[in-house]
Amino acid sequence: MLNLNGITVRLGGRTILDGAAAALPPRSRVGLIGRNGAGKSTLMKVMIGQLDPDGGAIEMPRGLRIGYIAQEAPSGTATPIEAVLAADTERAALLAESEACEDPDRLGDIYDRLMAIDAYTAPARAAGILVGLGFDEEMQGRPLDSYSGGWKMRVALAALLFSKPDLLLLDEPSNHLDLEATLWLENFLKSYPAMMVVISHERDLLNNVVDHILHLERGKTTLYAGGYDSFERQRAERAAQLAAARANQDAQRAKLQDYIARNSARASTAKQAQSRAKMLAKMQPIAAMADDPTLSFDFPDPDELKPPLITLDMASVGYAETPILQRLNLRVDPDDRIALLGRNGNGKTTLARLLAAQLAPMDGAKAASGKMKVGYFTQYQVEELDGDDTPLAHMTRVMPGKTPAAVRAQLGRFGFSGDKATTEVRKLSGGERARLALALITREAPHLLILDEPTNHLDVDAREALVQALNSYSGAVVVVSHDRHMVELTADRLVLVDGGTAREYDGSLDDYMAFVLSSAGAAKRSEQSQGARKKDRRAAADARARSQELRRAVQVAEAEVARLTAERSALDRAMFDPAGAARALADLPMSTLARRHAEISAALEQAELRWVASSEQLENDDRASEALLSD
Repeated sequence: MLNLNGITVRLGGRTILDGAAAALPPRSRVGLIGRNGAGKSTLMKVMIGQLDPDGGAIEMPRGLRIGYIAQEAPSGTATPIEAVLAADTERAALLAESEACEDPDRLGDIYDRLMAIDAYTAPARAAGILVGLGFDEEMQGRPLDSYSGGWKMRVALAALLFSKPDLLLLDEPSNHLDLEATLWLENFLKSYPAMMVVISHERDLLNNVVDHILHLERGKTTLYAGGYDSFERQRAERAAQLAAARANQDAQRAKLQDYIARNSARASTAKQAQSRAKMLAKMQPIAAMADDPTLSFDFPDPDELKPPLITLDMASVGYAETPILQRLNLRVDPDDRIALLGRNGNGKTTLARLLAAQLAPMDGAKAASGKMKVGYFTQYQVEELDGDDTPLAHMTRVMPGKTPAAVRAQLGRFGFSGDKATTEVRKLSGGERARLALALITREAPHLLILDEPTNHLDVDAREALVQALNSYSGAVVVVSHDRHMVELTADRLVLVDGGTAREYDGSLDDYMAFVLSSAGAAKRSEQSQGARKKDRRAAADARARSQELRRAVQVAEAEVARLTAERSALDRAMFDPAGAARALADLPMSTLARRHAEISAALEQAELRWVASSEQLENDDRASEALLSD
């Protein structure tokens, strides 16, 4: 059980969390949702102890291991597989201790614990997680510093998942993932054995993974049972109930006000009117559900152009002298809705840049309509916005010669009206900056919109608004997105970018998802098979090490048996042939010889038993080691 007891947080003079309270059930899978800027990340920082609340407290079991991705991505010369394995600190500490330990008893305890935590299969498990997140065998062995920030964050996510904390906290885990890795992550989280709280705007993940929704709004939290669709239904019902209650209260208020107006001046009813006035004053207004009037996407429709907009004929594209994609045959028409599929690094962005005329074909042919205008959205455009400028200044700069009314009209299409238009960009949320970037690229009513991961900074409601706007837009759309909900609702053509080329995918998105998961399952089985072989080799190595110990034990036992046998023979001679006995024994009384003979005989019996047991164990281990190696 994890209890939020009246959490209040104030930052910069503004109340972010205002008495947030909820009781999260044990082993629950909670989706923490809310509009951008609602305070989701703030609440998660309170959970991990990174931020002290101004009021209230979090109650959780003592000794609970909490896992959370640090803001700084891992770096250095370590490889991804090494970084992930290091996340299991107990395993790393035990292995390090075992290399220096000379105490046989402690060494035995270490090996027992390593077996208990399944330490010897750890490399295979770590590799399986990395493969799921897009790292093939070669990539797992490269130093972290050779990767971009997004890939480093994938390593951080892999390390967190590998460490298996008791409480797993994830803040937008799919932001740096492609669709394929997102599918794998969702499948992994479905079987996660402990409690988790995940901040996500992925509708499918929230429907398929979590069993509770914790909704954060106006600093307050409300816990709903079920996934996101269930939350939406319950919230709609609650909104209807609130609307009905407000209507009922408004009717009562009007009735009371009418009574007071009609009866205050009459002496016979003045007392009753005063009583009604007190009732009216005590009436607490029922708050309406929050509504954001600035949530807006409205793409201007372009002029009509004859098809096709773009044709690729055996085209190649790449960078410098190196082609990334070859044998490209693709046609884009004015009413096309195309989604580019394929893992990150396969060339989706390269193909998008070719379509946007940011790259020229290295070979083959590309034909494009001379009148076509293209709007190309990337995350770089969001990051490159000038934080000191306002949306109005940005739009005025890219619309020279346009009237202030036209500039403001374009901003208004995307919710930047009134004070929002003159707010400094650095004060805008990530979602608002993404909306501004979309407003900028669509200022000329493009015939083709190319959107590369447009939803990364958008919350669920904003994503839904974007989907509706795209479906109302009359131009062509090419989208790269890990948001399955968006792809399903906006794309009617799928193009798979894989193997150095791009081709139409003959199937639905569900078919592609099944293909990705089945491929991941095959890879996992391969990893498990490799892991089993590694485990067998490790077991064989352990058996050989034990065999060496047993051989030493056999040798020690054999030497002890020989020594005791010789000593007993000398005692026999002293007892039964004193003339031939050694001088040290010849002068001893018979009682002493007899007692010593009994002691030696008992010791010899125990030594023989140790010799027999060690010899049998040695034979068994040798046979087992041979069997493992033969497999």
